[in-house]
Amino acid sequence: MKALHKFLKKYEHLFLEGGKYHKLHPAYQAFYTFLYTPEMVTEKGAHIRSSVDLKRIMITVVIALIPATIFGIWNVGHQHFVQLGQDPGFWGKFLFGARYVIPMIIVSYVVGLGIEFWFAIKRGHEVNEGYLVTGLLIPLIMPATIPLWILAVSVAFAVIFGKEVFGGTGMNIVNPALTARAFAFFSYPATMSGNTVWVPGAAQSDAISGETILGMLAQGKHAAWTWWDMFLGTIPGSVGETSVLMILIGLAILLFTKVGSWRIVLSGLLGGITMGLIFNAWGANTLMQFPWWQHLMVGGFAFGLTFMATDPVTAAQTNRGKWIYGFLIGLLAIMIRTLNPAYPEGVMLAILLMNVVAPTIDYFVVEANVKKRMKRVATLEKQ
Repeated sequence: MKALHKFLKKYEHLFLEGGKYHKLHPAYQAFYTFLYTPEMVTEKGAHIRSSVDLKRIMITVVIALIPATIFGIWNVGHQHFVQLGQDPGFWGKFLFGARYVIPMIIVSYVVGLGIEFWFAIKRGHEVNEGYLVTGLLIPLIMPATIPLWILAVSVAFAVIFGKEVFGGTGMNIVNPALTARAFAFFSYPATMSGNTVWVPGAAQSDAISGETILGMLAQGKHAAWTWWDMFLGTIPGSVGETSVLMILIGLAILLFTKVGSWRIVLSGLLGGITMGLIFNAWGANTLMQFPWWQHLMVGGFAFGLTFMATDPVTAAQTNRGKWIYGFLIGLLAIMIRTLNPAYPEGVMLAILLMNVVAPTIDYFVVEANVKKRMKRVATLEKQ
């Protein structure tokens, strides 16, 4: 690493103002700061010293996503072979899944980072590390069978219209990863829904079924898997969304490092439980009869609540606002998937809707606090 650092510093002058490649300085700076700690320091004004920066936060989230990613790769292969009655072992299943998932991750990063670098060079600002997380999230919330060109188009749409048009990292009002999924879902529905997209080979072989639990319930069928299967994640679904166990490991990392908001996660769970209990009491169809606690383990509920609802950019910022924001996400997610079987993955729409509403929630929370303090001031003045 010392040799690489020496090499980069040797040619740094070419990318500085007046250098031959000064227009590419944002790209050089992004590569350098990704590998090493930035050398820039605050020179004046009051400030707080801290080792926490955007890069460390993003790397922490990526680390939290690794368990779900590894399991997701294995599960893609597992779902294919288990339905054929074959068992090539852990590595056989893992390598089969890697054939689908690794290209998705590569396409996501190449297209997304390529666009981010282009915007940074054109605008003359640094490349932000925000896409380190988005680039991994997008493949994990897609079916493994999605054509790579559709994935590339979805990534491009998400980065350009879900992020860069607002000014880049920290300025976007909706989660870019969910923007990519929503674009793919509404533009290419045949690749994002149905019974053949969740398991490789389901479209070519009658011996392989790609039905998900929510898809079966929407058709009036009962789930063919146990709650333990749902918890472990050995069920069909998007690449990284099936294993609650792996997601909980990621959640523990986020909460321990204080990167994720426990208020949003807890209130989201309470919202989901509330709506699930209401529908269980109603019990008009199989989705409503599905036990409320199992609703929390299927689809993208746990994954979305852990990794996307807690996005610090698009979530509510005030503490009270986080409670309201998370609760409504949980409530709406279960409501959408139950009342509208055409959209069994309600958490996507719930989070995107609340992303838009989050600033309004914070506004009213702040206004309420201001009025409360003004009343205190008025009371003190009277005394």
